[in-house]
Amino acid sequence: MLCCRSLPQSRTSKQGKVRRSTRRRALDTASARRDRLVETALRLFYRNGFHATGIDAILAEAGVAKMTLYKHFKGKDELILAALGLRHDRWSSWFRGEVERRSRSPRRRLLLVFDVLGDWFRTDDFRGCFFLNAASEYGGLEPRIQEAVAGHKRWLRDYLARLASEAGASDGDGLAGQLTLLVEGAIAAALVDRDADGAGTAGGVAQGLVRAAIPGAGDDPPEEAGK
Repeated sequence: MLCCRSLPQSRTSKQGKVRRSTRRRALDTASARRDRLVETALRLFYRNGFHATGIDAILAEAGVAKMTLYKHFKGKDELILAALGLRHDRWSSWFRGEVERRSRSPRRRLLLVFDVLGDWFRTDDFRGCFFLNAASEYGGLEPRIQEAVAGHKRWLRDYLARLASEAGASDGDGLAGQLTLLVEGAIAAALVDRDADGAGTAGGVAQGLVRAAIPGAGDDPPEEAGK
């Protein structure tokens, strides 16, 4: 019986579905091109520097037309902001995940920060901190880029402050400020000296600061790896 079957679609209904499907594919393609453009920009900016990397080189590497760039961004500065945003999301997720994967103890996590940094310094594509690189090249001349840099650094300090407070520090913000300076110094030393061992040196200094700021910080019982 007809009432038990799907009713045949009208020509208008079919055409409408085709148009919607076509629009979705176009949107998916546009989004993929934008993502590829930002991904490529991040890679080239980090490897070669911001000023040394021209738009044409990014477009050629990404395999997209110039109109794609200007469809999504007003110019190079906005592309840099998108690359900074992508880098922040990826690096912060990786960094926090690595620190917290290695221990459940907030006290240990404060020191494991420097172990994780050392692993990062030893990667083949290490070129320093993407955000400090941006700050050094732009020197505060582009406020939006400076704010993106400051936002990333605030995230790091806030994360360390949270760990410090969870570990029992009476002045979590103060300890986080000290540790942040050690982190930044270790990054700079690794870039300039090409020596990943600076992370261990900074970690040794951090251990003294943690013990001074947190009662019983050196008394944690042994913990299984990855716990």
